[in-house]
Amino acid sequence: MKTQNIPPNVSNFVKSLRDIGYTLEIAVADILDNSISANAGHIQIYAAPNPKMIFCILDDGNGMIEDELVEAMRLSSKSPSDVRGEKDLGKFGLGLKTASFSQCKKLTVLSKQNNITSIKQWDLDYIADQNDWLLITPDLSDFKNIPLFNEFNNAETGTLVVWQNIDNYEENFSENINKVMLHLSLVFHRFLEDSFNRLKISFNSNNLPPFNPFNIAHSATQEKPTEIIRIGNSEIEISPYVLPHHSKVSQQEWKRYETEDGYIKSQGFYLYRAKRLLIYGTWWGMHKATDAHKLVRIKIDIPNSQDEYWGIDVKKSHAKPRENIKKRLKIIISKSTEIGSRPYTGRGRAIKDKTITKFWQTIPIDNNFRFGLNRTHPLYQKIKTSLGKNFELLDIYLKGLEAYLPLEAIQAHLQSNPHEIKQETALSEGDIKSLVSQLREQGLNDEYIASLLKTEIFKNNKGLLE
Repeated sequence: MKTQNIPPNVSNFVKSLRDIGYTLEIAVADILDNSISANAGHIQIYAAPNPKMIFCILDDGNGMIEDELVEAMRLSSKSPSDVRGEKDLGKFGLGLKTASFSQCKKLTVLSKQNNITSIKQWDLDYIADQNDWLLITPDLSDFKNIPLFNEFNNAETGTLVVWQNIDNYEENFSENINKVMLHLSLVFHRFLEDSFNRLKISFNSNNLPPFNPFNIAHSATQEKPTEIIRIGNSEIEISPYVLPHHSKVSQQEWKRYETEDGYIKSQGFYLYRAKRLLIYGTWWGMHKATDAHKLVRIKIDIPNSQDEYWGIDVKKSHAKPRENIKKRLKIIISKSTEIGSRPYTGRGRAIKDKTITKFWQTIPIDNNFRFGLNRTHPLYQKIKTSLGKNFELLDIYLKGLEAYLPLEAIQAHLQSNPHEIKQETALSEGDIKSLVSQLREQGLNDEYIASLLKTEIFKNNKGLLE
């Protein structure tokens, strides 16, 4: 058998390697995974656009000696099939490099163990020029003016990752940095919340608060019992939550838990591996995202020994459960969405409440229905009697009101800004008092007064008829 060694064109390969699909926030989270795996208790991040954009990440973890640092800089430094420690958030041995290369052309890592510093660098322009993977050992003195260098230099152990020659994000620097901060607060919220081994992450000297997407501190959040799926020698823990209806929270809190993606896109599964959030806001094609289920969020906890069952990619931003797991998840979806739709179906039933005389009702049309005015309402009947034939024009107007009810606009506003809708302000207390005066002047009988007291106006404004 004849063979021939044909190495890749390094220059072209480097360009391809940079275009895997990382966003800035996903890339930064990948770097922090290494810090957490190295038992860091404090991770400091510094980013500045001027005079040249630079991004630095410093941790106080275990650090590395030179041989370990060289190995860490190697592409695919780990086998995906290696058995890893419970806290290890890596998999392929690619995260440090691919995440960094996606954002910058020069990656430098300084690491210290027992006060001995090692430094290594990948310079993609130099690699492309030399057409070879040549790892550089730069002079340490060249980095003395780098942000966070003094903190690194004064520590006994730790690692400092430096991104230079960054070729994105300068124009929308503040916006992108805000995305990074929000993403880290979400992805690592369980580490930031941990009472015993709490992680501290600071960004440009500002400590990041945890953002728990399940709003567990609110009394109206429904937390359902955890279910266990056993697979191999490990377990999958599944915990469904139903977030509070917008009527139960402030506008500020509602907006916060909506996230940048909105409630519709944020519903579904939240997959955690070793407490680190990987994927969120997906049903994996097992259920359609709907407005009725937008408050349902289901937490899935897996250990890092289950990667083969979930198809987790290099960026840790894509996963898909195997079919045998999907079967169990579908059952949980059914139960969770039934519970999650109650805040809306319950309010939908209120229109059929026989104890209150409503202005609106649902009117069946074959197998469909429409919303219509309640023509048995005592005020409707009173106006009809008073106007006689002149009522016909008003009735046509009311039918037009029914026919052209702006359902799509109502639905859109309810989804995006429910707290901004102040529909009941259309009828002021002064209007109601005026109505009461007019009705009293007409000498109402007891039966009619009793019917009025059952209407929404007077049920919601008790005492105005007294």
